[in-house]
Amino acid sequence: MISLRHHIVTLAAVFFALALGVVLGSTSMSNGLLSGLRSDKSGLQQNLDSTETERNALREQLNSANGFDSAVAPLALRGSLAQRSVVIFTAPDANSGDRDAVVKLIGQAGGSVSGQLALTPAFVNPANADQVRSTITNVIPAGVQLPTGAVDSGSLAGALLGSVLLLDPKTAKPRATPAELSVAVQALQAGGFIGTGGPAPEPGQLAIVLAGGAVTGDGAGDRASTVARFAAALDRTSAGVVLAGRSGSADGNGPIGVARADADITAALTTVDNVDSSAGRITSVLGLQEQLEGRAGQYGTSRTAQAMTVSTQG
Repeated sequence: MISLRHHIVTLAAVFFALALGVVLGSTSMSNGLLSGLRSDKSGLQQNLDSTETERNALREQLNSANGFDSAVAPLALRGSLAQRSVVIFTAPDANSGDRDAVVKLIGQAGGSVSGQLALTPAFVNPANADQVRSTITNVIPAGVQLPTGAVDSGSLAGALLGSVLLLDPKTAKPRATPAELSVAVQALQAGGFIGTGGPAPEPGQLAIVLAGGAVTGDGAGDRASTVARFAAALDRTSAGVVLAGRSGSADGNGPIGVARADADITAALTTVDNVDSSAGRITSVLGLQEQLEGRAGQYGTSRTAQAMTVSTQG
């Protein structure tokens, strides 16, 4: 007869054997798993090293291309803006390096910068749209009519500043007196919507609106739309405007993306989506010449661009 003690010892032996089997099996499996992970890690490291090498090579090629573009810029732009004056507007997220480079290229093209104005975060904030509209309607110069169909703050501001800061495209003469120009600029500046950051701007024949990349955060679409419609309204009042942004600006929530989604805007406004490169900056200046000739194009490296740069064939 099997005693209770013998039964307990037997069960204990069985459980011990099972536990030992689990441990041995786990150890064997763990060793195999660790070996596989080490192999995967080695393969991933090799892929990473290869990708890093390729990236460095591409960066060197890009730097060389930018260096070449910068070197040939004076020749490519020579005389393209002879005796032309340009007003530069910068969106809140515009890069100062882009602005300075474009100013230099305008000079190399034979043109001059007659003024620089910065649109502030308050200007593109949808919450301030009513205040911007109110400020604009209170300083409209006599004889200047804003477009009746434009009710958004970007379009109204572009129409106002275009009327006082950009020369008449037919006569190349100012459409507002110096006093009217000063009142309009000072009113928007007092409201915190624009900044001059330099000498008082003077009227110019053409304009460039410089933007950053993709717009993110709350109200991104509205903020991008404000910049796009501002540029479009400027264009309607002048001999030509180029809207230029950095990589990402042609995305859905980017000012160029908004502009290119509107056929009425792109029919007249030239856009450039890679102003953070030498090629894009040169194209922005060539785009001003294109605008003077009554043409418009969409340039850059995004999928919505028509071409890399302006055609020299006209």
